Amino acid sequence: MRDFLYGLFRGRYVALLEADVARLRAENRALTNSLLGTAGFPPVEYPEAVKPQTLPRLRKRSWHQIQAWREAGALRDAAVDFDGREEARTNGPVSQS
Repeated sequence: MRDFLYGLFRGRYVALLEADVARLRAENRALTNSLLGTAGFPPVEYPEAVKPQTLPRLRKRSWHQIQAWREAGALRDAAVDFDGREEARTNGPVSQS
């Protein structure tokens, strides 16, 4: 429950910060163009702001999936010689050297 509330408020806080950054950028553009106009220069055209993209939700793994992943990584690491060469394996990629 605590993690849910933390994530909820953190998401709102990040959204508020992003909105504040967008507002400040617009204000800075307006002030810059105002100063340039006062000095007799034409206004500067700024590129379009990058739209934030939503990230895909990461799939939560179960403990047995995490353990299997760690064991597979340990077996891969154990297959490497001390010289840095890979030993011959029956499954998986084979070194081309």
